[in-house]
Amino acid sequence: AAAEAICEAVTRPNMRFVSIKTPEQIITAFHRALTGFVKSRTAQINQIRGLLAEFGIVLPPDTVAISRHVPALLEDAENCLTMPFRQLRPISNENVKQLSVHIETIEAVSNEHVGNDELCRKIATISGIAILTTTAIVSTGSIGFKNRRQLAAWLGLVPRQCFSVGKNTLGSISKRDDVYIRTLLFHGAKTVSNARKGRQVQESWLGRPVSRRNKNVATVALNNKNARVLW
Repeated sequence: AAAEAICEAVTRPNMRFVSIKTPEQIITAFHRALTGFVKSRTAQINQIRGLLAEFGIVLPPDTVAISRHVPALLEDAENCLTMPFRQLRPISNENVKQLSVHIETIEAVSNEHVGNDELCRKIATISGIAILTTTAIVSTGSIGFKNRRQLAAWLGLVPRQCFSVGKNTLGSISKRDDVYIRTLLFHGAKTVSNARKGRQVQESWLGRPVSRRNKNVATVALNNKNARVLW
């Protein structure tokens, strides 16, 4: 029954199909690889911190702290680390370093792609849009919607609507579809809101939502605005 329904659906004239990626959109493969490398590096760092915490050694949760403190801990003969553990840690540290090299290589490819693509260069001029966000938006073809609201809805940046007895109630944002691009946009908008303090915020577009709602809501509003500007 499911196969019959699919065959019937594909014959409809108004059926929408997923478009085939063009050679210019192959940069999406780099984004997926980058996401995997970042997750692997984070997992490896958390594992190192967890194992050291069992010996009473607590390190900050970042790559710099691992590369800075772990070699010194391994060379310190007076701490409580055992010899088998000292032999294991360099292997994990090398894995973190190798993953960092892969991440830097992919970011360099993204920078080169932005420099060679006119549309990417235009999008990169928008405040709060970083290089990774630019290449992700262009490579996924997310700007090919009919209007601005469709793009914002696809990114999950528009509020949910509840119609009941002729009354339209707006809720929180839907957070649907592309989580990766929405996350990149949110971090970019968060950077803009944190960089502008006091009078700068009040004089900018961001000052209106900040004066009425909390900072996170204002950041989402800036995301929605940036998505429509992108379109």
